[in-house]
Amino acid sequence: MKLSDEIARRRTFAIISHPDAGKTTLTEKFLLYGGAVQLAGSVTARANRRKTSSDWMELEKQRGISVSSTVLQFEYEGFYVNLLDTPGHKDFSEDTYRVLTAVDAVIMVIDAGKGIESQTRKLFEICRRRGVPIFTFMNKCDRPTLEPLELLDELERVLGISAYALSWPLGNGERFKGVFDRLANQIHTFERVSGGAYRAPVSISDISDPDIREKLDSESYDSAVHELEILNEAGSSFDPLAVLRGELTPVMFGSASNNFGVQLLLDMFLKYSAAPGAHKVGERTILPEEEKFSGFVFKIQANMDPKHRDHIAFIRICSGVFRRDMTATHVQSKKTVRLSSSHKLLGQDRETVDVAYPGDVIGLVGHSSFGIGDTITEDPTIVYDEIPRFVPECFAMITGSKTEQFKRFRQGLDQLIAEGVVQPYYDASGFRREPILGAVGPLQFEVMQFRLESEYTAQSRLDNLALKMIRWLPAGTSIESVKGKLNLPGGSALVTDRQGLPALLFPEEWAIRYFTQNNPGIALLEEPPVQ
Repeated sequence: MKLSDEIARRRTFAIISHPDAGKTTLTEKFLLYGGAVQLAGSVTARANRRKTSSDWMELEKQRGISVSSTVLQFEYEGFYVNLLDTPGHKDFSEDTYRVLTAVDAVIMVIDAGKGIESQTRKLFEICRRRGVPIFTFMNKCDRPTLEPLELLDELERVLGISAYALSWPLGNGERFKGVFDRLANQIHTFERVSGGAYRAPVSISDISDPDIREKLDSESYDSAVHELEILNEAGSSFDPLAVLRGELTPVMFGSASNNFGVQLLLDMFLKYSAAPGAHKVGERTILPEEEKFSGFVFKIQANMDPKHRDHIAFIRICSGVFRRDMTATHVQSKKTVRLSSSHKLLGQDRETVDVAYPGDVIGLVGHSSFGIGDTITEDPTIVYDEIPRFVPECFAMITGSKTEQFKRFRQGLDQLIAEGVVQPYYDASGFRREPILGAVGPLQFEVMQFRLESEYTAQSRLDNLALKMIRWLPAGTSIESVKGKLNLPGGSALVTDRQGLPALLFPEEWAIRYFTQNNPGIALLEEPPVQ
């Protein structure tokens, strides 16, 4: 198959949502319909149920939430799918934002009983700023929901994006029986499947089929017919090009837990979403069809295989063809590296991959020098700058609590810091032995502490610090030039970040004002200075 044909059949996307909207459940059902699993797991699995493929981490299994993004790959109807499951909780949003740099489209899951929630808004804005096409799935239609027309109106009013319903719900809650495919003018009715573990049997009928009147109660049928008339009278037509431009979101209804509407959603998404596109590098445009291989690291995951304490760099391929054992340049270190231990993944499971194409996500094992945002390429003039920077909002220290476990604690701390979700800051005074850790949300610290004990058998103590803000000193400032010469307010700390840049940690806004007034001529920066 030609390179252009391989690119055309790739679909790389993420599923985003507010917590508990059904994101991980939908992910699992895509794997079921894609043939990647024979039995779909439950996010809140009981003892006699299978766990989900995407939530492989022990903490995820215990809490029933996603705390780390996961790559899942499968083939379906001639398409090669790279599906990235992301955390929904706001404390893990940094991981989610990074994943969104590696995808060509997203499916936004909304709880049809609650409508648009706060985290959904934030993730939507990230996607819109990047121009990523957005598909919407109104989930949990087997429970009482808001009015479907009200949900469409909320999308346009709150998110400011045009919406077109590709499917429409037939019934609500216990009376939900299926969906109407507006493009094909067909009704899909479903049968409930125990636990949603298997594919739901589907019956496809025309809306004029008299059997439909028998399957639906009169109120549900009359409501659906009336609502569809309103939609048709609105006169808007479906524009696939507007979807690819990020101006229109196709909307579908269903229930992921019962598999209602899942296959129709998957089919519609693959048909109307985009194949891998170009990437900008300064004034240059890198096309996926270019001969030279290139890609960027968007995620580091430590310890996926506890037996080997491994270090996996997830790379989004942007151009050319990846071949196992090829050599490429790690741009940040300017070193030539051999890319031998390459894998495609299904959650925690992996298998060796020999060839991969633009749009694919591969995991490279054993390259501890690779960092988030790094470029791996056959053309050293390509340097991707895709990964956004995040300023932490809470700070803590994690210290080893048992001397005999110190080596394991140190190894675990270093590997987890390498994942990039928490940021280390080193005390310039030298009084603190361990780094101060900064994160977007405090739950990250709890996850880190849990993983130190469960994955490295190293017990630790977590101390939350009364620090809330970080500011960097101007570009060109060295730590030696300011150490002992600054007038610092009480409770503040002079530190260096991972790049060795000097910064200040403050407890409150008043402390920043104090510093500015008592250190004239030093302009603090809210983000690290460009070197």
